[in-house]
Amino acid sequence: MGIMNLFGLETKTCWNVTRIEPLNEVQSCEGLGDPACFYVGVIFILNGLMMGLFFMYGAYLSGTQLGGLITVLCFFFNHGEATRVMWTPPLRESFSYPFLVLQMYILTLILSGKAVLVFYTFYHFCFFILFQIASLFPMYVVGYIKPSKFRKIIYVNMISVILSFILMFGNLMCLSSYYSSSLLMTWAIILKRNKIKKLGVSELNFWLIQGSAWWCGTIILKFLTSKILGVSDHIHLSDLIAARILRYTDFDTLIYTCAPEFDFMEKATPLRYTKTLLLPVVMVITCLIFKKTIRDISCVLLAFHTLQLLAFTALAILIMRLKLFLTPHMCVMASLICSRRLFGWLFRRVRFENVIFGILTVMSIQGYANLHNQWSIIGEFNNLPQEELLQWIKYNTTPGAVFAGAMPTMASVKLSTLHPIVNHPLYEDADLRARTKIVYSTYSRKSAKEVRDKLLELHVNYCVLEEAWCVVRTKPGCSMLEIWDVEDPSNAANPPLCSVLLKDARPYFTTVFQNSVYRVLKVN
Repeated sequence: MGIMNLFGLETKTCWNVTRIEPLNEVQSCEGLGDPACFYVGVIFILNGLMMGLFFMYGAYLSGTQLGGLITVLCFFFNHGEATRVMWTPPLRESFSYPFLVLQMYILTLILSGKAVLVFYTFYHFCFFILFQIASLFPMYVVGYIKPSKFRKIIYVNMISVILSFILMFGNLMCLSSYYSSSLLMTWAIILKRNKIKKLGVSELNFWLIQGSAWWCGTIILKFLTSKILGVSDHIHLSDLIAARILRYTDFDTLIYTCAPEFDFMEKATPLRYTKTLLLPVVMVITCLIFKKTIRDISCVLLAFHTLQLLAFTALAILIMRLKLFLTPHMCVMASLICSRRLFGWLFRRVRFENVIFGILTVMSIQGYANLHNQWSIIGEFNNLPQEELLQWIKYNTTPGAVFAGAMPTMASVKLSTLHPIVNHPLYEDADLRARTKIVYSTYSRKSAKEVRDKLLELHVNYCVLEEAWCVVRTKPGCSMLEIWDVEDPSNAANPPLCSVLLKDARPYFTTVFQNSVYRVLKVN
């Protein structure tokens, strides 16, 4: 902003908006000089540029620019299944996903021999790069990738982990992840490959020994590094998947899996893919790739992207939110409908242009309807109860007053009032998770005195209680009370604390503010 002002360029325009009483006049600003507008603007610019990247990706993979066009059109025809950046631009994934696509494109160039060693770092997506390693390793074992090239890829990944560890201010989660452990195990297996070969086992056993060593070694090394570094309490996406498969439940896993976006994939999702012809096209392409790669070991790119597709499919079925990785990858795979390497036998019988035009025509029938539906979504955000809460906090409490409450609400309190808070939505962190659990005990069956004492240990002055959280139930077993009954069965016979506090919070709490949604309790 200082540089722009020096040149006399306006970066922000503000208006005073007068509203109907009892609402106060507010200031509304737009332009890149406003921090919120700047961040959201950058997010949309990145995701706009990502469309160009998808075009290049699809064109390169298919060998024709028409393949790039199909990738982009499939993305827009399935826009509601491919992204949620229009709903949640502030999320980390909205910023980092374009860089993950860039990394995958660069890796594609490296595998094809069109690019040399390239550095790439990651943010928030090490679990998905783990799946890249899990896809590349068996390809290396059976001979699809040359050892020298695979070794360079592993070294680049190792350097990326170290850089990420430094740039994230020594975040030990980088070093204790399955991803880091898999890199070390892969490196060790590469070094010992010749010694394993000297055992004189058959080729199949040679593959099985390396694969078993990688899987078992990665898991063991992950738990060892977690214990040594003292970060075993951190929740990773892999922990949620394991909990889903093993049907293991506790307070932390239920907080995640009870959210709709962490549920299983909707049954309607495959139907939506089918209506735009995306699923049938990708299934045909996948079947042809399997037939071709079994006979032709030179199809490195086809094998790699098919393994990635299978990995993303498994993840999306287990956790609905992860379809945001599956759908774009399906769009990239759809570009292969233009590949003469796969469909040369068809294009020799039918004109290439006729086949592609026919497929795009069928895709566009439902695709255009989906696009029109996306364009028709017009609205504005309005949350008067929360605005009343934030206004009350701003003008009726001291600047140093400490607040606790639901994670999303606390994020708003911190950003809008600058008050200290004890918990916020970064639930992966063990310390924050422990504090949030104490705060959420206001929705348990514990005694008011016990909860008050725990909140005082966190130096909480005010606790924000949301009445809906006392009764809301997204699905069976997912109300806060039911979650607490799983975590704290010894108090299952006691009355809900939330109901007690809503009726009369004294003597351990005092109600100092309330509206239709929120109630602020002063901790006595």
